[in-house]
Amino acid sequence: MNMIVIAILSVTTIAAILAAVLCIASRVMAVEVDERLQTIKDCLPGSNCGACGYPGCEGYAVALLSGDGIGANLCPPGGAVLVAQLSEILGVTAENVAQSIAVVRCMGDRDAQQTKMEYKGIETCKAAKQLFGGAGACAFGCMGYGDCQVVCPSDAVCMENGLARISPARCTGCTLCVKACPNQLITMESTSIATAVLCNTIEKGAIVRKKCSYGCIACGKCVRECPSNSIIMKHNLAQIDYETCTGCGRCVEVCITHCIQPLRPIQEPVAMESEATLV
Repeated sequence: MNMIVIAILSVTTIAAILAAVLCIASRVMAVEVDERLQTIKDCLPGSNCGACGYPGCEGYAVALLSGDGIGANLCPPGGAVLVAQLSEILGVTAENVAQSIAVVRCMGDRDAQQTKMEYKGIETCKAAKQLFGGAGACAFGCMGYGDCQVVCPSDAVCMENGLARISPARCTGCTLCVKACPNQLITMESTSIATAVLCNTIEKGAIVRKKCSYGCIACGKCVRECPSNSIIMKHNLAQIDYETCTGCGRCVEVCITHCIQPLRPIQEPVAMESEATLV
């Protein structure tokens, strides 16, 4: 009987000592958490898109409190309202947030783009990309299976005739669609830009003509006609320098295949149930 009592007392004593050690260690090794962290996390949209440059909303919240002067205007989905909230919490002056939207650099829907085969497989762009680039003749165009639509948290993407279209009214600039596109034909652009080259091919003009009626054929007419010399031809594709572009629209007028489009008019209603859609 005494042995049982001794065993119980021994175990109890050891447990008490270990509990005391753990208690002391928790105090000594405790990491102070800024009380504002949870408040900031509650303000952030929670989409964890990474557009701010940090690993998710919590990563951005921690960075804001790091004392490194991280801006409160790095979250595009939150917009100006979030900037005001974060600035008030951090006690800093609210800065302007650069508004941007996603632009699909392709106009090759089923009517414009030729097909090279009948694709029968997993209906995702990622899967089709691994099987000869999908059914479309252009290996650089939209494959039309809607990977971008699936990841969009704001329901800003719809598929229309095999081509992704984006609603500027709903787009928050989270960049998730950019990361989801295996052909990298979705880019984030400032809402202030006037025109865009809606093509992603780097093939020669003669080849492009056989594959898509809207593809850039690298004719160079836009380069020659641009009054501000804001367009260059790189890898058989016209590229606009938005730092010098005046938005005159001359490139839109002279583009033979009409792959250069005025961005504002394109962002008018096209057919996403009851809301506008964009290329």
